[in-house]
Amino acid sequence: MKEIKRVFSGVQPSGDPQLGNYLGAFKGWVDRQSEKENFFCVVDLHALGAGFIDTVTPDPEQLVSQTRDLAAILFACGLDPQKSTLFVQSHVPAHAEGCWLLNCVTPLGWLERMTQFKDKSEGRGSVSTALLDYPVLMAGDIIFYDAHEVPVGEDQKQHVELARDIANRFNSIYGETFVVPEPVIPDIGGRVMGLNDPLVKMSKSYSHIRGHAVRILDDPKEIERSFMRAVTDSGNEIRFSEEEEKAGVNNLLGIYKVITGKSEQEVERDFESARGYGDLKKAVAEVVIEELTPIRKEYEHLMNDVAELDRLLAIGADHAASISMPKVKEMKERMGLIVP
Repeated sequence: MKEIKRVFSGVQPSGDPQLGNYLGAFKGWVDRQSEKENFFCVVDLHALGAGFIDTVTPDPEQLVSQTRDLAAILFACGLDPQKSTLFVQSHVPAHAEGCWLLNCVTPLGWLERMTQFKDKSEGRGSVSTALLDYPVLMAGDIIFYDAHEVPVGEDQKQHVELARDIANRFNSIYGETFVVPEPVIPDIGGRVMGLNDPLVKMSKSYSHIRGHAVRILDDPKEIERSFMRAVTDSGNEIRFSEEEEKAGVNNLLGIYKVITGKSEQEVERDFESARGYGDLKKAVAEVVIEELTPIRKEYEHLMNDVAELDRLLAIGADHAASISMPKVKEMKERMGLIVP
């Protein structure tokens, strides 16, 4: 009997989820959720740790709101509780407890070499210990579920490699305990660029900047305005290209390609009779509006019944705990802790 692969992926409840999140992650999760055993996590502990920078402290009410918002968006995108386990990280004690156990076997130098720690701490007056340590928490998120695959963007690949190193180190010290995960970088939709600057990845960190991103919950008029303002070039040739000056057009064509499911040749044929980039922008806006409108409506429906949303999340947390808590118990026993 063929082994069913287990998949884990997490997303922080911070900023406004945007088209890049949807095409690069959420859509793929939904489309492939029948193929494997899936665990998807709203990583609120990561968001909490990332909020303490310099003298800034995170707003508790905002974290509550953003956590529910993101969960509702993920369900609205099509994650099915019958096929996938969606839960909030802090609802499953194994993540925080197991992180300490992993800290005990993780060399400090491994964390100090992490690119994101160096980038985010540079020039800061003060950063929290969580910024240094969150890759260990992320490793636990993955390996406590014996995940075989972790869908990530290129910028997160280093964190999965660290999870592999930690899993291998624990296994070498205490015996085979964890599956060693593999990063899976999507071929399609993995890198949607900013509409205002097609050389910069579209990010929810910048989604508040007018013209940068299309947010998942934007209304149709705002989506159309965003695309009509998209930066292109001074030419008029609508084709896929690796040339830097064609990055804007390439980005628009890539978005159209992922949403329609067409090949590059089919996409280019769709625009053979286009009168210019205005036609391209309008066509891309139309397919994006058609894709996101049902999601926005389902999100609004879910947020009108928060008790039902919380019930679905509790079901997910119970199932996640049934996998991760025994794993943490096994870790304790192997490490010499008395388990009551």
